[in-house]
Amino acid sequence: MASKTKVAVFISGRGTNMEALVRSTLAGDCPFEISLVLANKPEAGGLATAQAAGIEALCVDQKPFGKDREAHERAIDAALRSRGIQVIALAGYMRILTPFLVDAWAGRMLNIHPSLLPAYPGLDTHARALAAGEAEAGCTVHLVTAGVDEGPILGQARVPILPGDDEHALALRVLEQEHRLYPETLAAFCLGLG
Repeated sequence: MASKTKVAVFISGRGTNMEALVRSTLAGDCPFEISLVLANKPEAGGLATAQAAGIEALCVDQKPFGKDREAHERAIDAALRSRGIQVIALAGYMRILTPFLVDAWAGRMLNIHPSLLPAYPGLDTHARALAAGEAEAGCTVHLVTAGVDEGPILGQARVPILPGDDEHALALRVLEQEHRLYPETLAAFCLGLG
């Protein structure tokens, strides 16, 4: 069998999408491996989860870099390249990336977003969908480009908005679909690389 694509997962918090990606690698036919989990905050709960799963967990803390986001990303890029990473999967990484990292990993960086893009890019997606009276919500996996949540769409999953839904209830149902969609889409993407 061909070697598996080496993926780094970026997180800023608990990392439930990262956990879903890690679980998917347990299938023998999974075309990728999670080689690194990287966080920008030392308190990110997903770092301990990754370590417990036997995956290298690395924090490149943003604080020492102050407002120099590109310098922070250059440190991240060096860590990725030294480990032979081939693809980045953003999974709740709550930082807007600079053109440096976006360009360096163009076509090899994916993100999952909790809306049916192009609708509701950015934050507060569930509240905005509810306020607009939408009939459905969902999630999107897309390639990362310079614009926030604007890259080419690789996959989507739809979730009906039910009577009485609030942000929390809707977010939980969307998250279930994220945990299914992201591993499937990342696997298809990695198979297409080579």
